Amino acid sequence: MFNLINGTKGNVKNDILSGVTVAFALVPEAVAFAFVAGVEPMVGLYAAFMMGLITSAIGGRPGMISGATGAMAVVMVALVAQHGVQYLFAAVLLAGLLQIMAGVFRLGKFIRLVPYPVMLGFVNGLAIVIFLAQLGQFKVTSPLGDLEWMSGSVLYIMLGLVVLTMAVIYLLPKLTKAIPASLVAIVGVTALVHGLDLEARTVIDFVRDMAPEAQKATVTLAGELPSFAIPSVPFTLATFYIILPTAVILCLVGLIESLLTLTLIDEMTDTRGQGNKECVGQGVANTVNGFFGGMGGCAMIGQSMININSGGRGRLSGITAALVLLAFILFAAPLIEMVPLAALVGVMFVVVIGTFEWASFRIVRGVNKEDAFVLFLVTGITVIADLAIAVIVGVIVSALVFAWKHATHIMAKTHTDSDDWKVYDLEGPLFFGSVTHFKDLFDPQNDPEDVVIDFKESRIWDSSGIDALDSLADKYKEQGKKLHIRHISPECRVLLKKAGDYVEINVNEDPRYRVVSDTLG
Repeated sequence: MFNLINGTKGNVKNDILSGVTVAFALVPEAVAFAFVAGVEPMVGLYAAFMMGLITSAIGGRPGMISGATGAMAVVMVALVAQHGVQYLFAAVLLAGLLQIMAGVFRLGKFIRLVPYPVMLGFVNGLAIVIFLAQLGQFKVTSPLGDLEWMSGSVLYIMLGLVVLTMAVIYLLPKLTKAIPASLVAIVGVTALVHGLDLEARTVIDFVRDMAPEAQKATVTLAGELPSFAIPSVPFTLATFYIILPTAVILCLVGLIESLLTLTLIDEMTDTRGQGNKECVGQGVANTVNGFFGGMGGCAMIGQSMININSGGRGRLSGITAALVLLAFILFAAPLIEMVPLAALVGVMFVVVIGTFEWASFRIVRGVNKEDAFVLFLVTGITVIADLAIAVIVGVIVSALVFAWKHATHIMAKTHTDSDDWKVYDLEGPLFFGSVTHFKDLFDPQNDPEDVVIDFKESRIWDSSGIDALDSLADKYKEQGKKLHIRHISPECRVLLKKAGDYVEINVNEDPRYRVVSDTLG
């Protein structure tokens, strides 16, 4: 991955300045995703403020930025259209409670099981999604009220300012790292545009283009503090059935994107976040959103990259971003409305370049074709469909590939011991994919009276393996022979029900092998 990180240790100054930079980038994203979900811009801005503040304060990954996201916004569309925004608040509240439960039951640890090719596909897919989202900033409202691509001087000015922004971000760190380059670029380009009175689109132009026709003239980013209110929905089972599907999907999408972003930041900063604590943080933030009129959200990889690249490492960076965003809403809406879109697009383009795993092109040439397929599959599904679906499909395909490749990796070496017992020294995993080959290794009809299966170099991984062993015991029983099992793990011993008197299990203690340790959470 491109190394755009300036420094590795955080401090108060870096966190505050980085937080201010992130606050600028949060505004257009929150507004855009609010319109995607079919709610008012302020609902998205409130979500960005509350998600950012709460997850930064109590979440498991300092330096990670949360807010209203597109992945969750697209899930909300149908519910808002059919039942209204109050049902959305109820669904976000329920999703938050489910996320808290996921953290309490320590389910965050399972994100560590996501294979590396899936992680690469997730990163590349989101980088492409962020890039494509920025292209929408190059559209303007036509005389007929439709959005059309820029042309002429407006387009050239936009492109020039984007290039200037990116140049400042790349070159300024070579001179000084005292101030985040992204913040200097945003402020500098804003001053240049208004000082020279350039014809450049600003944040408020974008907001008005996104707004419905009836609201274009009056829409503004100015607002007040969010207020507490219980969602105005009937507290009945019917309501619960309406919001439950959306809440479950919001819960899963939010946790998957947040925990994968956490893992990415862990790798970039060479630190370790706490997945289970992040689940609770995301859950509390979404629950609060449901009570205070926000659309909820999750971790934002783009804004998180801006924060990390600008030197933000501690919780203060995310808290600063949230408080500065709130200050914009309450006191300085005219200032944020005048920021040129080109400056924010330039910042996000740098994020895209830094986020995309360019080394994956070299990796594809060096890894096996199955991993390359999974990488491209996850990238493609992330772009054209949904992040959660992409990751789930990637994990399933990776598991199937693993099972297929290891189905024939089970083998046995045989020898006769001093008691004239035939010993099968088993090697390889015994699971659903390898049970057929496992059964072919033995010859109950021609084997001697006593047969030993030694599992010292093998493990039984699932109930299919247990059943195969039980079936083999039955076959030796039918032949009047005795099967001895050595070095079986404690978990498997308690599951061997059919063996009875015809199987002797050598109680040779093996260590317990767990898939994931709770300490990883």
